[in-house]
This record gives sequence, structure tokens and C-alpha cells, in this order.
Amino acid sequence: MTSNQELRAMRDSAVPRGIGTMHPGIFAARANGAEIWDVEGRRYIDLAAGIAVVNTGHNHPRVIEAVRAQLENFSHPCFQVTPYENYVRLADRLNRLAPGNTPKKTVFLTTGAEAVENAVKIARAHTGRPGVIAFGGGFHGRTMMALALTGKVAPYKAGFGPFPGDVYHVPFPIPYHGISEQDSLQALGQLFRTDIEPGRVAAIIIEPVQGEGGFYPASNSFLQSLRKICDEHGIVMIADEIQTGFARTGKLFAIEHAGVEPDIITVAKALAGGFPLSGVIGKAEIMDAPPTGGLGGTYGGSPVGCAAAHAVLDVIEQDDLVARAARIGERFTSWVEGIRAANPCIGDVRVKGAMIAMEFVRNGDADQPDPELTKALVTAGAEAGLILLSCGVRGNVVRLLPPLVISDALFDEALGQLETALARVAENLPKAS
Repeated sequence: MTSNQELRAMRDSAVPRGIGTMHPGIFAARANGAEIWDVEGRRYIDLAAGIAVVNTGHNHPRVIEAVRAQLENFSHPCFQVTPYENYVRLADRLNRLAPGNTPKKTVFLTTGAEAVENAVKIARAHTGRPGVIAFGGGFHGRTMMALALTGKVAPYKAGFGPFPGDVYHVPFPIPYHGISEQDSLQALGQLFRTDIEPGRVAAIIIEPVQGEGGFYPASNSFLQSLRKICDEHGIVMIADEIQTGFARTGKLFAIEHAGVEPDIITVAKALAGGFPLSGVIGKAEIMDAPPTGGLGGTYGGSPVGCAAAHAVLDVIEQDDLVARAARIGERFTSWVEGIRAANPCIGDVRVKGAMIAMEFVRNGDADQPDPELTKALVTAGAEAGLILLSCGVRGNVVRLLPPLVISDALFDEALGQLETALARVAENLPKAS
């Protein structure tokens, strides 16, 4: 039997160090639903879902069945050579599901970063303007334009510049850290006065809930204010729903909580339940701005990925995973309220459906992040049989992204293991002064 230790040694010698791994000592052998087994047969409860990819769970039978059926027909004729039905039917389906009544069109690609790159291209083609505004702490991918938009230097941007120009950042509103909505809007106004006039801005891109940045939600009122600003100045509003989309937050798209219709939505991750597929959904007039041949990619809209995506959407609808995400969030909230008094290291808790975060601090002070405790908790969780993720610009947030098909019993088991791991970590770390 191959061991985790042997594979880690091979990984260290064969794979560049630049590819970070949250759990380098766990090599997956198989997975089902919300559980993973490593090559040594140890079982883990998955609270990461492949970073919000398998919202419908690992190896969902309806997704696997759809993929097998597609493979019996063809795997890759390339949509730009000979198009195929499940691409256009999926585009039509997403156009109807996207928020708002404006007619939509959709292009399919392969990765989230590729979706972001194309969203910027489309916005620039539509407006004839160069500028793009993003937010501090945002994460939009690792390709060059996506990196320019990303608002976190280490480890993503350090050493990789220069980046594309005409990209600007303003603070994301985080009341827990003393940044109000008004502060962010004032910073945007200051940017318009000092760095780039709004008539040169093609797009503002925002995650309705920041992902890698720490699971900070943008309030409904803030998103509505951005919509008004974009309307006033003819700016394209891009909602990056790559991590928040497809039932994760208790809505099909997180922006729906705010009642806002964005001009463009970028999607990926959970769209195809573990198969590479991304997309840009947008208002038809905007999406038609690029000329023929200006959009595309060899593997864009993979027929296998499109087949999987249809099955994912079926499962979300038939099993009501939107409501299930909300119930998972409620169950977590009830649990965490019961342990917070005994764990003052939990500085803030953020719950948007099944997009859940705990931020760890010292002395109950938001200005004293505790990345050491956070890192130790991820490790202790793995030792207890949990797959956890950390995130945040300050490295002090543990995020929970369970597959939405997780049973109440399995989720309760995971929370019990998390509570035990947290108690052990808090006991073993040096006491705060």
C-alpha cells in the first residue's frame, strides 16, 4: 500500500513548491458525499468541498451518470469548430436563472480566472474604457489580469509583477475591522477625484461575499449603492460569484440577497460539480460587444462539463439545496452560540447560508489576529478527521464549506470534532498576556 508519507516525499520532489496545499499529508483515494478517505484508508468529514466546488457532494450519482452518458457520445469536438446541444441548452438555462429580467447571454470557459479575464474583456469592449476597480482583500484568480484585480499580496502577487495597468482598489467594507460602508463609498469617490474619472472606468468587480479574503459579506445596502453608482456613470457591475454561486449562500446566486441585477456574473467552481467549467453570464447587449472570435478557448464549454452542470442544476432544484444551505447555516449558528462564551478566541462569526467563517483573535480584540491558533486548528482538525480551510488577509479565519448534501448527523459529528480540536488547541497555545 502506498502511504501518505511516500506520496508527500514524491510530491516534494516532483511538484513545484509554488502550489500550496492546505493538507500536505493527506492524499485522497476516494470520496463520496461529504466524506473523503485517504490512501491509508482513514476517513475524513469534508468541510471544504474542494473549495466550494462539490456543493452537490463528491461523486453525486446523478452527476456521474450524466458524465458517463456524455462520454459515450463524445468528449471534445470543440464548440468553436462544431457546436453541440448541451452547451447552448446550458447557456439558455443559466440566462433564465440569472437574477433580473434583462435578456442574458452566456459564454463558457474552463477556469474561474479565465471567466474573470473574459468579463473584463467584455466590459472594456462594451464601454470602450480601460479602467477596472476592485476591492482590497478580494480574490479573482492567479492569471495576470485576475492577479491585478486580486487585493491580497502574499502569497498571490509577490514577485509576479508588473501587472496590467488601469486597475484600482478601494477598501472593502468590514465593520468588524472599522471599515464602514460609508468609508468604502468615500474611498471610491476619492478615487474618482484623484486617480481615474468615472468616464474612464469600464467595470467595478466585487465578490458578494469575499472568499479568500476572509468570508466578509457585502451588505445589501452596499451592493445597492454600487449598482446606483454604476448606473450613474455607465460602469459595468461585475459580480464574481465563483465561490458564492449555486446555492452556497442560501440563494442560487449570492447577489440575489441584495435584490440587485449585476451586468455580468462570473461563475465556476460548483457549476459542474467537480468538472472543469466556468462561465460569464451577462446582459445580452453587453455580452455581444466583443467581435466574432474575440471570445473562446479550446476547452471552453467542455461537453463533459456541460453535462455535469445540467445534472448539478437538476440536483440543486430537485433536492432544494438552496434551502438546505440555509439550514446548514442555522445549525452552525446554534452550535457556535453554545461554545462562544467558553472560547473568547472566536472574535467574529460570519454565516451566509453554508458559507461560514470563524475569525480568531487574541484578547477578544479584532486588531490582534491569531493566525497561529488558526493554523493549529486546521492541523488539529485534520488529526481529528476533518478537512478544514483557512483564509483571510491576516491568515486568522477558518472557513467551512461543507457539501450541501451533508446530513445533519454527519454535520453534527463534524462540529463535535471541531469543538474538541478547538479546545485542545486553545489549551496548548501560549496564554495571551
